Amino acid sequence: MPHPRRDFLAASLGAAAATAANKLPDAGPRFLVAALTMIDKRGQFDEGLQRDYLAHLQKGGADGALILGTTGEFPSFSIRERKQVLESSIKHKGKLEIMAHVGTSNLPETLELIEHAAKAGAGSALVLPPYYFKNPTIDGLAAFYEPVLRGARVPVLLYNIPQLSGAAITPELITRLSTFENLAGMKDSFSKIPEMTEFIRRFPKMRVLTGVPGNMAANLAAGGAGAITGNGSVLLGETSAVFAAHAKGGDVAGAQRRFDEAARAFRGYAGVPAMKFALSLKGLRESGYRPPLLSLTEAQKSSLRAQLGH
Repeated sequence: MPHPRRDFLAASLGAAAATAANKLPDAGPRFLVAALTMIDKRGQFDEGLQRDYLAHLQKGGADGALILGTTGEFPSFSIRERKQVLESSIKHKGKLEIMAHVGTSNLPETLELIEHAAKAGAGSALVLPPYYFKNPTIDGLAAFYEPVLRGARVPVLLYNIPQLSGAAITPELITRLSTFENLAGMKDSFSKIPEMTEFIRRFPKMRVLTGVPGNMAANLAAGGAGAITGNGSVLLGETSAVFAAHAKGGDVAGAQRRFDEAARAFRGYAGVPAMKFALSLKGLRESGYRPPLLSLTEAQKSSLRAQLGH
């Protein structure tokens, strides 16, 4: 015999659980590292080194890791490999929060990766706009993001990095997408401080994390959700100090200045190779790269080693 009330309650509870699962926990501002992807000498993913690297991030004070973002060389990996890297990272995450970048240049593969991220156990997903076709219209970007947000089983953050993607995340686009419960926030790796602050003010329900390390203190002061930084891999202490100062009501501006001073050592070097080399100075094996990235020259390594005081 059918039980309409029981069925209704079950459906309601199921919908509530799904909604709760698709919201980020309100744990205050977070420091996530835009993680590197560890590669062996043959150019293949190195699970053992990835495990050691993630342990290094946790020990250094990071709250979480973004897997296969820009710093993680995501365009250099196949869909199959991206699934492998994420699964391995979740396996070895320890207490780290894991955010999976699932953006591709096309909708079918993005939908495939975001479904895989949910099944694998990622806490959230970051989604780059479709790249290659530059400066798409708001209607075009909405047509890409709406199916992603409609079907996602994890909280979704938009990835604003138009200097690489060729497509900006604008207030108009966010307003257009704001009816979706799954839209949890944004990683803003482009905006200057006034524009970033305006995003935070205009969209108080969204968690706006900066991807610009120099904007960390301003993000926290404006009530932002924190930062996802590439150089957090090698400047763990300096980055954690900014967040610790904020939590304790200390000198956040001073901590930001000390971070900025430390970050100057990496100016003039290719970012990912320089960070992978710097990690080797901290006791980890040096990771390889995939083309078009190349190792630093011996002269560059010597120079960077001196800059870092090794």
